[in-house]
Amino acid sequence: MFLRLRHRLVSGSIKNVQNLLYGLYSKVLERNLSKEDMPKHIGVMVDGNRRWAKVQGFEAAGQGHAAGAKKIIECLLWCSDLGVKHVTLYLLSTDNLKGRTSQELTELLDIIVSMSEELADIGLWKLQMVGDKEALPASAIGRLAAVENATNGNSGTHVNLAIAYGGRKEIADAMRDILRKHSKDGSTVDQLAEVMTPELIAEHLYTGGQPDPDLLIRTSGEQRLSGFLLWQSANSEFYFAEALWPDFRRVDFLRALRDFQGRHRRYGS
Repeated sequence: MFLRLRHRLVSGSIKNVQNLLYGLYSKVLERNLSKEDMPKHIGVMVDGNRRWAKVQGFEAAGQGHAAGAKKIIECLLWCSDLGVKHVTLYLLSTDNLKGRTSQELTELLDIIVSMSEELADIGLWKLQMVGDKEALPASAIGRLAAVENATNGNSGTHVNLAIAYGGRKEIADAMRDILRKHSKDGSTVDQLAEVMTPELIAEHLYTGGQPDPDLLIRTSGEQRLSGFLLWQSANSEFYFAEALWPDFRRVDFLRALRDFQGRHRRYGS
């Protein structure tokens, strides 16, 4: 019994020291960041929830998705603290809709929508769904629309919730919107070809009117886009973190910002 008590005391002391050092390191990282060079738009691929649940010994993936939802709230608070104006969160892809069981999808979608409602209740952010609304149940669309309406007047960080999102689908939808508009106006194909520019296409993307992301962060060690913001990320910087999303810490976020600010962005020059 004495040995167990001693072990607890030692473990607790070590954890306290680790927390102290972590806090000091975070402050040093933040102090060395330039507020003028902060990304205007950050895209985050919140990857690794299912693997986190497995590592923790949970049988259901939903435990990981729930932990990931809590981390999203933390991350948005970090962004607000640092003055990031736009954030896009990759929450559910069109591939996920095809590759997950119906039971997991139902649970995941409920977690995402409930989290969106919690974000709206906090009242700090303007929330916008970006994705294929037709691919989602009517009940989820109704709840997400209510979230958008409730936060439309908020002046804080503009948060895009990428749900049922696919980059190729987004570009195809943008082209369809352009074609329909010009067809309605009576334009010929040649006339449309004359005005078709990258800027016109960008206006019709789900994120139309917003700046392209300066920085894309993906957790869990994977190093690919998986269809995320394909058009908008042409000049983005990428940062890949080893941590699974629920384990992603403020210090990891600050490291990503430090890495971003240490790069020389040439834009082709």
